[in-house]
Amino acid sequence: MKKVDKARRERTRGAIRTWARASTIMPDMVGLTFAVHNGRTFVPVLVTENMVGHRLGEFSATRVFRSHAGNR
Repeated sequence: MKKVDKARRERTRGAIRTWARASTIMPDMVGLTFAVHNGRTFVPVLVTENMVGHRLGEFSATRVFRSHAGNR
């Protein structure tokens, strides 16, 4: 929340990097961009009003689906 408050005060456009996937999205975060770590890279997530109450990790997929074995 300290980084969110600082970004609001300074009106920074850069993404806030975070490893805290379990953080709940609060109304103060709407309009900010977070770079959420998915285990390998940081995925940019722009927070909208519909996301309030959800977790940051829900919007950053951790697994890559290639295909089922029989569908080659």
